[in-house]
Amino acid sequence: MRIDIMTLFPDSVDAMLNVSILGRAQQRGYISIQSHQIRQYTTNRQMQVDDYPYGGGRGAVMQADPLYRCWSHIVETYGPGRTIFLSPCGRTFTQEVAKELKARYDHLILVCGHYEGVDQRFLDECVDEEISMGDFVLTGGEIPAMAVADAVCRMVPGVLPDAECFEEESHWNGLLEYPQYTRPAEYRGMAVPPVLLNGNHAHIARWRRDMSLAITKKRRPELLLQTTLDKKDQAFLNSLETCEDPVE
Repeated sequence: MRIDIMTLFPDSVDAMLNVSILGRAQQRGYISIQSHQIRQYTTNRQMQVDDYPYGGGRGAVMQADPLYRCWSHIVETYGPGRTIFLSPCGRTFTQEVAKELKARYDHLILVCGHYEGVDQRFLDECVDEEISMGDFVLTGGEIPAMAVADAVCRMVPGVLPDAECFEEESHWNGLLEYPQYTRPAEYRGMAVPPVLLNGNHAHIARWRRDMSLAITKKRRPELLLQTTLDKKDQAFLNSLETCEDPVE
């Protein structure tokens, strides 16, 4: 998996994506993430990449030409890739979208906007889709780009020790993740649930499934409508209507 990130702030991107798990994965050759400074592709001495918006209005708009030159360099050097503009106008990014990007593409080009937006002509010419982090607005596309890169790359074989590391996390199977505990067995009067200490893997698996169901029902009940539930799942959910909340 290769990811190229077009940005005005490559240092902020590199500081996040070149360390820890993703940094080690790059060193071992499982993934490649590279940031590209858009200002390097301007044709003026001031390295200006923005100008006033036609039609008036506050702020500035990123010009099409520096973006196009940067994008063209990436495509000519590393080959074509799925080009994504990080924008509050795009489809909402979810775990399913991350799975889709990882399964369908081995090269992503992420475009980070700034100021009041990007000249629409660049979007029309070069961008395949727009992706949003949610119904809110950020000052730039760097944080969304890092989120997309992280979510996609961590599923690449070899980046994490094995698939179980992400397949039991929130949203992978439609549910939120169960609670986690580590040593000591008791902390400030709070004990680890006994089922996690008895070594019975079947009981532990059932407890974790039940806790995922309970947490999802409490915090994101709409997810249950999209999840396949067996008879044991349904019986447990029904029991929550008449018993004390196990998540409390």
